[in-house]
Amino acid sequence: MKKFTTDSGIEIQRVYSLYKGEVGEPGKFPFTRGVHSEMYRSKLWTMRQYAGFSTAEESNKRYHYLLSQGVSGLSVAFDLPTQIGYDSDHALAEGEVGKVGVAIDSLEDMEVLFQGIKLEDVSTSMTINSTAYILLSLYIALAKKQGADLKKISGTIQNDILKEYAARGTYIYPPKPSMKIITDIFEYCNTEVPKWNTISISGYHIREAGSTAVQEIAFTLSNGKAYCLAAQKKGLDINKFGQRLSFFFNAHNNFFEEVAKFRAARRMWAKITTDLGATDAKAQMLRFHTQTGGSTLTAQQPKNNISRVTLQALAAVLGGTQSLHTNGYDEALSLPTEEAAKVALRTQQIIGYESGVTETVDPLAGSYFIETLTDQIEEAAWKYIQRIDEMGGSVAAIEQGFMQNEIARASYTFQQAVESKGKIIVGVNQFIDKEGIPTGLLRIDDSIRKIQSDKLAKLRAKRDNEKVKESLKNIQEAGREEKNIMPFVIEAVENYATLGEIADSLREIYGEYQG
Repeated sequence: MKKFTTDSGIEIQRVYSLYKGEVGEPGKFPFTRGVHSEMYRSKLWTMRQYAGFSTAEESNKRYHYLLSQGVSGLSVAFDLPTQIGYDSDHALAEGEVGKVGVAIDSLEDMEVLFQGIKLEDVSTSMTINSTAYILLSLYIALAKKQGADLKKISGTIQNDILKEYAARGTYIYPPKPSMKIITDIFEYCNTEVPKWNTISISGYHIREAGSTAVQEIAFTLSNGKAYCLAAQKKGLDINKFGQRLSFFFNAHNNFFEEVAKFRAARRMWAKITTDLGATDAKAQMLRFHTQTGGSTLTAQQPKNNISRVTLQALAAVLGGTQSLHTNGYDEALSLPTEEAAKVALRTQQIIGYESGVTETVDPLAGSYFIETLTDQIEEAAWKYIQRIDEMGGSVAAIEQGFMQNEIARASYTFQQAVESKGKIIVGVNQFIDKEGIPTGLLRIDDSIRKIQSDKLAKLRAKRDNEKVKESLKNIQEAGREEKNIMPFVIEAVENYATLGEIADSLREIYGEYQG
């Protein structure tokens, strides 16, 4: 008889006829069934579309278009130089400016990026990690220029450096100073920007690197635990900063495993935070954003991706996500076109308004299969977390290469299954058509670098460079003296110091991580 398993290798029985565990109630500890008692009956998830490319001007046009089409939150993609702390005119930025996201070099770019958009009226998610402290400072400086009440602005910075070391690679500084910067952000936002989610602990990129669903939540929750311990070591109260932690997960095609994964993750985080001393329910809740799986998209027969994205988005909704981004069908080939972005958004809206799945809370609860699979995923994930704890926690596990090796092994196993046709990918290794390269793809040319470099030259000529030098010196002093760097970084961006200059000021004292 053929053996059936989930993508994490959990064996699937022919039929499920019994479940003896407790299912619990939505909105109540341990939140297996959802973090709110009414879930989507009272309010749908935030419908975001991840967008950013070329210049701030071009991205601003896309944001206005998406807002006009009904998105309820913006999600900003930054180019690689911005992500790793280089200005667009830096030698290492050549060939990358504006390619995988928008180029942001200074407060001038941020002003253009959000032109015509009141920051008090929109929730903004920014996928940024090693330079998250700079991008948040730019956002705060812009909000102040708009006259916004900082107590009212809301959004999220990804700000998850541990997964960069483990799976993605856009780090700058070594782990210890990186963790110090992150806890500085926790501390600053706790009083100054209380509605801001100070970190989005990301399993998304762990999964994109090739992990299983079990590894995704195990490594992500272990990283979350490490951030909590670092914040507590700084003297912060988990019942306060814990309310501003959020998570970012992937949704892949193995439908029931994905639903069960989200339910298991909520239950596990409630237990982890309780063990760390959290008593406030809001500090025990795992709130998360989901993005459909970029690595599941195929360049072959790209319109098949609409079906994949629909399946993944539905799994996220049935799993209880608070926020959702759906990928464009053409993203295996290029940045999404306007048409692909609209189809992706409409997919969410059809699920939300036409499918009926939002009208009862946790509609798959009580399914023998879902409840058993939720337990099995949790059990397997706890085993990983126990091993990581025995190594000394996430930082130690990453430094020893444990997470990286486990992800690589899972990725290799999956690829072997695809090549042997043990795993069928429609249009790739089965049901193949002869087809040409689609037309009308969105392409970014290298002229963007010159545009950004010219802007930088004009900015440096007209700003008060003495004030910039003083601001950068203050950041370095704060870094050396273990002061909170955030007020000094905000001062620097308000003086129009560039992202690269600020990142370099800390490179000089912290060095760069050689992974």
